[in-house]
Amino acid sequence: MTLSVRDVEARNRFEAWEDDRPTGFAEYLRGDQLVVYPHTVVEPAFEGRGIGSALARAALDDARARGLAVLATCPFIKGWMLRHPEVTDFAYENRSRVAR
Repeated sequence: MTLSVRDVEARNRFEAWEDDRPTGFAEYLRGDQLVVYPHTVVEPAFEGRGIGSALARAALDDARARGLAVLATCPFIKGWMLRHPEVTDFAYENRSRVAR
């Protein structure tokens, strides 16, 4: 079985496929300077096979290639980033400060 991940821009998500079967997706909202990853799904029959990691890697590699900061509101992508320090350098950080 061959796993592939592709960016389906018309649906604003990365899709993972094993041969001809969809196995999961990672949704995104992409702007000029920032990409938000709000939701990731791996089909139950395919859990535990590295599909979520493949989606996270593809999504974050794409963000890096585009020079975009990443805001991961999806718990899976956020957790994946925390476990892979090589991608934390382009994580979005709110730099605004509240003054009294």
